[in-house]
Amino acid sequence: MPANPQNVIANLKELHALTGDDRGAQRVAFTPMWTKAREWFVSKLKELPVEHHFDAAGNSWVTLAGVSARSLVLGSHLDSVPNGGWLDGCLGVLTALEVFRAFAEDYNGRPPVTIRVVDWADEEGARFGRSLFGSSAFAGTHSIAADRSRTDREGITLEDALRACQIDMDKIGNASVEREHLAAYLELHIEQGPVLERMGLPLAAVTGTKGVERHSIVFHGQEAHSGSTPMSDRRDALAAAARLALEIRSIAGKHSDSVCTMGSVKTFPGIVTAVVGRCETTLDQRDLDAEVLAAMYREAQEASHRFAAQEGCTVDWSKIWSIEPIPFHPHLIDLCEEAIREVAPRSHRMPSGPLHDAAEVARLGVPTVMMFVQSLKGISHNKIEDTRIEDLMLAVDAFHRLAAKTMQWIEAQ
Repeated sequence: MPANPQNVIANLKELHALTGDDRGAQRVAFTPMWTKAREWFVSKLKELPVEHHFDAAGNSWVTLAGVSARSLVLGSHLDSVPNGGWLDGCLGVLTALEVFRAFAEDYNGRPPVTIRVVDWADEEGARFGRSLFGSSAFAGTHSIAADRSRTDREGITLEDALRACQIDMDKIGNASVEREHLAAYLELHIEQGPVLERMGLPLAAVTGTKGVERHSIVFHGQEAHSGSTPMSDRRDALAAAARLALEIRSIAGKHSDSVCTMGSVKTFPGIVTAVVGRCETTLDQRDLDAEVLAAMYREAQEASHRFAAQEGCTVDWSKIWSIEPIPFHPHLIDLCEEAIREVAPRSHRMPSGPLHDAAEVARLGVPTVMMFVQSLKGISHNKIEDTRIEDLMLAVDAFHRLAAKTMQWIEAQ
């Protein structure tokens, strides 16, 4: 039986109507709306011959037992950012569910290999700033000590929010038991960028996720009265930070797929009548090549010290978080391209700038690949996020073909 794209689109619209409003999707992880979305998802399993459970980290697993215990896992995440779009994350979960249904019918509930669907807990990190929460617990890269005291805007700790969802933070590492018999992992996602639309292509095979270096940078100058301090006597911390914010463009521009972003700036004392004495900023740098990423980090550090000296300031760096570039499995990339070419005139290979749960799975050495579908105007994490219906239909078809090819590959091993 072919996977039915109309079922996926109908479910996407139903989920959005249930958990969104006029500002967009509101399925922020570890909130009542997220729980509502997950309950709705479980209700869709009633007529399938499957087992469902939540693991120790809150990941939701659906299993269709096969002749072989070796498993093909299809997944993504139902959680969203606040005021998010109707496709980010949930497209992958609901397409996986439809492919799952098709396999159950094809093989009368007993496929050659075990098929599993996973909805990872808190991919976005929107509430507590800890992205890939569930998949990192699964992969064994979780950081309980660092995450325990994370708080949201209301001062609620991550640990307390987990407890409210019946998740014991000290036991989230037990999610690793789900790795048993895992043979391959596939994920469908919207691109969240403008590349495919600019190329006039609906789909792409993803070669891997870019590595990330994320740092906090604090420039220290001297607070002074804005009216009485001559320009030549100022030690303006914001001026040094501003110079770096412009310099990172040229640092990233030396490499075709690199990106650098200073996305947060806080000034102190933060009033109009005072020269900035301290400026706290953040820098996010990404590339698929580890050597390029290291070079960009080094160049940004050197530039920050140079600009600090020019403005009579000093600068301190501290790491927020980092992850190495994660390449996907070469043969699965080939299968992904093959599946795309069966439904579209041509394919394209590209890295993913955003992080995804697939990266945590691939870090384990599990054969992994992602498929991207075009995003209109390259916009995501926004209520206007959209993809053409015809492209969504192609994506469901191509992803089903990729899953079938991967299952055959697992069988042959």
